[in-house]
Amino acid sequence: MHTLESMVHHGHERVSFLNDPATGLRAIIAIHSTVLGNALGGTRRYFYANEDDAIFDVLRLSEGMTFKAAAADLALGGGKSVILLNKQGEQPTEAQGRAMGRFVQSHNGAYIAAEDVGVSPQFCDWMAQECKHIMGGEAVSHGGDPSPWTAQGCFNSMKACLRQSGRKPDFSNLAVGVQGCGATGYKLAKLLRAAGAAVMVTDVHVPTMKRAVEELGCVAVGNDRNLFTEKLDILAPCAMGGILDHATIEKLHCDIVCGTANNQLLNPHSDGAYLKRRGILYAPDFISNAGGLIRLGGLYLGMTEAQVDQKVAAIEETMAAVLREGESASSTSDAAIAFAKRRIDASRANKNAKSAQVA
Repeated sequence: MHTLESMVHHGHERVSFLNDPATGLRAIIAIHSTVLGNALGGTRRYFYANEDDAIFDVLRLSEGMTFKAAAADLALGGGKSVILLNKQGEQPTEAQGRAMGRFVQSHNGAYIAAEDVGVSPQFCDWMAQECKHIMGGEAVSHGGDPSPWTAQGCFNSMKACLRQSGRKPDFSNLAVGVQGCGATGYKLAKLLRAAGAAVMVTDVHVPTMKRAVEELGCVAVGNDRNLFTEKLDILAPCAMGGILDHATIEKLHCDIVCGTANNQLLNPHSDGAYLKRRGILYAPDFISNAGGLIRLGGLYLGMTEAQVDQKVAAIEETMAAVLREGESASSTSDAAIAFAKRRIDASRANKNAKSAQVA
């Protein structure tokens, strides 16, 4: 992968690399845009097959965060960071957390780190011992685990999807498949079960899937492949990204795709268009999963708990507006990106106008 060419193509402002021999930490921070404000995005700890996969992931995730913040009408830009694990299941250490905090601090607030896959509130607090620009901790930084707000925002998005499909937002007779029963997937399944939905779940981590079965009354499905071919009202991807491509979309038997995973479409433009041709309503992921960003970003910007909750509730109407625009666009994915870009362009134009007045 040619990193600089990819940065130019996607409009990234800055990509930074860290190798810390003392702790063994290898990490990348990508800042996509600071047009709307400082770039907030989670830190992901993950075992990548190679460095190119890590770069691809951090570039796509940071770009998605720009669109997510813009669509949520937050005065924040988009960024992301990844920590490259040396082996699967490698346990986090305070030394690495603090080293990551120093790396974030070196960006002087242009990047604000938070939780993502493989990072806990404890890890955020370790980072926060070395950095003022950390959200998601409980003792040193604040905000805690944002997954309840992510799950709620996705549930709200599902209601918008049902309305767009001409249905009532009633889950009592619906079959929903949840791929991934981690922090957000489990909480989404819990909301769906409380609303009366029949929920099928799958997860590569069997104990996690078993918990959803035993505690929530979900039905376990063998693997992703089986879940993706089940006849469902809603499929909710809540694990890693890039799981919807031409091959998987071709086999789907659901009416709606609405989940909490980032970058669900491997190729947003063509895969979004294929979903539309197949008559499957796709809820753009950076709108459906924005609740966690709204929670941590809102607190960072000084919002009250009530204001945060109001913004998470507003995801339903934002999703409804984008789905309506998707009727005349090539896909709802393209409509969502256009929606976010309009807000970014309006902010840029406003800043340029003010600069011209000062000059």
